[in-house]
Amino acid sequence: MADVTTTSWTAASRPGPRIRGLDGLRALAVAAVVAYHLEPGWVPGGFVGVDMFFVVSGFLITTLLLREISTTSWVDLPRFWTRRARRLLPALLLVLLVSIPVARLVESDLTVGIGRQLLGAVTFGTNWLEISAGSDYFDETAPELLRPLWSLAIEEQFYLAWPVLLVALLLAVRSARRRTPILVTAAVASAAAMALLHTGDDPTRVYYGTDTHAFGLLLGAALALRPPATGTQFGGIGARLVPPLALGGLIALWALLRDDSALTYPLGLALASLLTVVLVLACASEVRWLTVVMELAPLRWIGERSYGIYLWHWPVLLVVGAVIRQGWAVGGTVVVATLALAAASYRFVEMPVRRLGFRGAFRALWAQVAARVPNTRVWAARVAVGVTVLALAGTTTAVATAPRVSGAQQAVEAGLAVQSAADRDGDDEGGTGTAGSTAGPESGLDRAAAPGAGSGRHVVGFGDSVLSAAAPALIDRWPRSDIDAVPNRKWTDAPGIVRDAKKKGTLRDVVVLNFGTNAGFQEDGSVAAAEKTLDLIGPERLVVLVNTVGISYWVPDANARLEKIAEGRANVVVVDWNAVCAKRPELLHADATHPTMEGIAVYTDQIQEAFDELEERSA
Repeated sequence: MADVTTTSWTAASRPGPRIRGLDGLRALAVAAVVAYHLEPGWVPGGFVGVDMFFVVSGFLITTLLLREISTTSWVDLPRFWTRRARRLLPALLLVLLVSIPVARLVESDLTVGIGRQLLGAVTFGTNWLEISAGSDYFDETAPELLRPLWSLAIEEQFYLAWPVLLVALLLAVRSARRRTPILVTAAVASAAAMALLHTGDDPTRVYYGTDTHAFGLLLGAALALRPPATGTQFGGIGARLVPPLALGGLIALWALLRDDSALTYPLGLALASLLTVVLVLACASEVRWLTVVMELAPLRWIGERSYGIYLWHWPVLLVVGAVIRQGWAVGGTVVVATLALAAASYRFVEMPVRRLGFRGAFRALWAQVAARVPNTRVWAARVAVGVTVLALAGTTTAVATAPRVSGAQQAVEAGLAVQSAADRDGDDEGGTGTAGSTAGPESGLDRAAAPGAGSGRHVVGFGDSVLSAAAPALIDRWPRSDIDAVPNRKWTDAPGIVRDAKKKGTLRDVVVLNFGTNAGFQEDGSVAAAEKTLDLIGPERLVVLVNTVGISYWVPDANARLEKIAEGRANVVVVDWNAVCAKRPELLHADATHPTMEGIAVYTDQIQEAFDELEERSA
């Protein structure tokens, strides 16, 4: 509890009604995030919706605190934190109790690492736990069930610290005109830290970090703290021109920004935050056309339930995707299910707790359960309690029995083991290749010699984790083949690998290349590297290129580039593995990238067909 007196507040900080239009901004923010996760190729920059949330949250929380200080001259910290708990915990707990056991039943891969994720959820430390675990937010090949909770963690950490820091700021800096610059400076420092600490290809540390991703919250708080009569209200021609430009700028960021662009961290995210500041200011200034649009019934309805929509959409997407695995059907089902679950949560869980508090809501529920005269509401309450008990037991069981690694990871590890065994067998025979099948007859894979490949002794494969997962089937089909495939390789690694093989004399007459799973041709110099690789192999050898499968926005472009690289090379053929998997998604693990046991058999068949085509060309 803190006693603070002051005489200078903005109009928005005085007691008053809700600020019109902010629910509409929330609706746009959550729509961008959901669209990004559903169709990253269409809305590659939709992830900036989180930064829009940060700005709105920083502004609203600071406004609420200033209103309380203006009315009572103090901040009741326990009461503030209790209100935040009532707002955040009910929906969060419901999502945890439902999504974890359902995911475990539908697809066990979705619960890999769920113990750590659950700990992060209940402690609001998801972001730092995932940083310490080496998680990659933008890695679509390793989806985590509770991944979106990283942003909730940052907001909750802000809610815990900011009231105390705000009181300290008000006591230490009496001039209202000096407070906003201090927060703006802090926001700039946070963005600068993101720029300085962003090294390498993975931006997760700076994206998840509270220190490096707090600038949106701080800018929102700075806007709420702006002193009155400073000309920071919109009117006249400014109201007609500036807010539409800001809205158009955000839409452009949704369409053009890329999660793998160095400019995104922090320039793209900071720009999205600044544009949102403009729109929040326009709402606070009651710019009529903007508030009319943002107060449209559908936008307001979504905005009021945006927290639940944000929590539900990702686990629903993963579960539905594991069951249906068909493009449009998945998207439509996810949207309908997410809105239905968020609406039910808002009405039956979130609002009762907000109105009555935790104890009051529990007493009201228990009164229904214990009622002597059964009716529809009584039976509904009893069913709800029963389902909650089952969900709690299911969650406990799911966490206790969650697999250590995903099926895709197991497949990759099995492939690495097969390659290692094959190398040992080859060394035992004087380095002439694998002596026999290392996959064994129990694999259920048919054997067939590749035409012209001499029962496989002239086949060599280089690639990343997809080829590694397929290695058991390839070596079983062609026992004397040599597969060199490990995770995380990119096209820029390929020339060096092929050059070393040529020096060692292990580059065979038939070469299989499967690179690009992690980044396609997004990395600078990757197209040149692929062309250099084919030049090193030379026209006298037969080359099979396997294209990329995945849901990243760049996959279609990567496959188109691969086709173009192969053009004009009579000794090169491209296996359209992407098209095969699009027709038969059951060939892939839950990550929608790595082949299952059935998938590696079909993958091998595709390689066989490519061999046949090459033989026909060279006949």
